[in-house]
Amino acid sequence: MTTDAPTLRLGLIGDNIRASRSPLLHRIAGEMLGWPTRYDSLIPADLGRDFHAVFADCAQHYRGINVTYPYKEVAARKVTVEDLLVRGIGAVNTVLFEPDGPKGHNTDYTGFKAAYARVRGDTPPGTVMMVGTGGVGRAVAFGLAGLGAAVLRLVDRERGKAEVLAGELRTAAPGLVVEVHDDAEQASQGANGLINCTPLGMEGYPGTPLPRGAMAGASWAFDAVYTPEHTQFLTEAAAEGLQIISGWELYFYQGVHASRLFTGRSLDENALRSRLRED
Repeated sequence: MTTDAPTLRLGLIGDNIRASRSPLLHRIAGEMLGWPTRYDSLIPADLGRDFHAVFADCAQHYRGINVTYPYKEVAARKVTVEDLLVRGIGAVNTVLFEPDGPKGHNTDYTGFKAAYARVRGDTPPGTVMMVGTGGVGRAVAFGLAGLGAAVLRLVDRERGKAEVLAGELRTAAPGLVVEVHDDAEQASQGANGLINCTPLGMEGYPGTPLPRGAMAGASWAFDAVYTPEHTQFLTEAAAEGLQIISGWELYFYQGVHASRLFTGRSLDENALRSRLRED
């Protein structure tokens, strides 16, 4: 497919994104669609500007942007969110700059559900312990509600954030039992699923939110971190026999869904997956 469309200008705003593979995904997607695409990494500190100034500049020069840690919740307050569920999440990772103003979307939510289904099919999540209730954590939590999780145990070093999310989930999904815990190891006891939605494990933030000994007895684990793909958290979970859902799968599906928003076109997902695995 070819197009006479001008170059599609996209970008990613975040603090620790030098190793991000989102630019690669969207450049390949543009190539596959026959649509020349430029995708810039926009790190506010490197640009000598704050998030608000970078965002305002993007509104003038870009078709759309992705937003990552730690700006997803800030971005949600700067856009119109038409989807009621995404309003409930309170975080956006994809923004389209439209003539009547910026519109916010959350492909972390849809991407997590797709990633889960690819690995675990229609097996329900069961009881889940999740560390981290920031932007991606909020999206994953709502995704778990949509997947039919029975119990969700939230852990965050800022307990107030977890309490707020818990209240919102109870309203949005009355059938989901939501608990707030202070200790991830204790909250993991008897859990089926273990989730990391903190930056721990990503390049520049080494470590894991949960000791290996606390993983025994669980069935599956997901890490929102995808650079590197094989984090300490997932490596140790695999060693304990848990079924693994890598952050790479979330990265892939949120990117596919964002591409569809940016371009209005669907990709050959298998071909894109192969291309990304080759590079």
